[in-house]
Amino acid sequence: MSTLERTRDGLRAHPLALDAALAFGVLLCMVVGSFVDPHGQDGPTWGARTPAAPSLTLLVLSAAVLVFRRRRPVTVLAVTAALSLVELVTADPRVPVAMSAVVALYTVAATTDRPTTWRVGLLTMTALTGAAMLAGTVPWYAQENLGIFAWTGMAAAAGDAVRSRRAFVHAIRERAERAERTREEEARRRVAEERLRIARDLHDVVAHHIALVNVQAGVAAHVMDRRPDQAKEALAHVREASRSALNELRATVGLLRQSGDPEAPTEPAPGLARLDELADTFRNAGLPVEVARTDHGTALPAAVDLAAYRVIQEALTNVQKHAGQRAKAEVSVVRVGPAVEITILDDGTGEDPGPEDDGHGGHGLLGMRERVTALGGTLAVGPRYGGGFRVHAILPVRNRATTTAGETV
Repeated sequence: MSTLERTRDGLRAHPLALDAALAFGVLLCMVVGSFVDPHGQDGPTWGARTPAAPSLTLLVLSAAVLVFRRRRPVTVLAVTAALSLVELVTADPRVPVAMSAVVALYTVAATTDRPTTWRVGLLTMTALTGAAMLAGTVPWYAQENLGIFAWTGMAAAAGDAVRSRRAFVHAIRERAERAERTREEEARRRVAEERLRIARDLHDVVAHHIALVNVQAGVAAHVMDRRPDQAKEALAHVREASRSALNELRATVGLLRQSGDPEAPTEPAPGLARLDELADTFRNAGLPVEVARTDHGTALPAAVDLAAYRVIQEALTNVQKHAGQRAKAEVSVVRVGPAVEITILDDGTGEDPGPEDDGHGGHGLLGMRERVTALGGTLAVGPRYGGGFRVHAILPVRNRATTTAGETV
């Protein structure tokens, strides 16, 4: 960093010192100008002159007031304008006290708004120019009088231009900062949504298969001594459920790999095309499941297809875990206009505690509701009249939410 840059940064950090330096510079210019007479005997020639003591006093006072121009811009303008009027009316020859008023007017224009600049600028210009033309020994059309008019007008215009530029730069910077914050918030939102989606998938996979493994392991332990063949069949189902759980976990975790990773899974996400296979896994675990579908041949978006499969999977898992040993389940998938309606019914007695009352804060129903809501659908769950439980989900096939979700799945 150069010496000039360090000096500039230091002055910006101490605005009062900067204003004091500016006031001293203005005083120096006014003093130099007061000792020069542009009207010589032979025309516009330069000659030395000596200003009166009152005029020098006005010069010092008007320059000293400029030190406070940032803190009280309008007050400083009023004081400097009053001192300039006194000089214009009483002094002969005049000294350029109005130079301090020009600087003060520029400060007002640069720190206030445009209407204030217009009002204060016109008032200052009229008062100083009128006093210069009406008082004094020089003609009203003298260059000195016209110079006051020009300098005050240029000061107001320059201050307004500087204020407009500062506002423009500030608006651009604020817009850029807002855009950066928006990008960061959007990135955090997407990360949170992706984390939630992966958590739902892991919960669905683990809860479903572990529930089947638990049931089949219990059956094998119960019949191990009396019916070894049935125990072997149950253990075979345990092995198959474990393999399916590992495969789905591998596929889910593989989504976190980079797109160019050769070990990333290529198997598509499960959907309603595997509904019969899903029902068979529960039948093998001892839960009678009936499936009724009227949506054959209907192509669903990937997000809707996956959500429908996961809702059915989680609902049947809850039936398996909480509805009792003699419970039966019915699954229906119906295409109704622009939506797919999914209903899972059971006639269980609810011998075991429900998923929300098991003391562990179950996330099954919450996960289903989040999946359905994310696609713009609705989910209704609750006990049936006469016993059992009902899960009813309506998933829109075509809307903005499913299109966006389908692109990200």
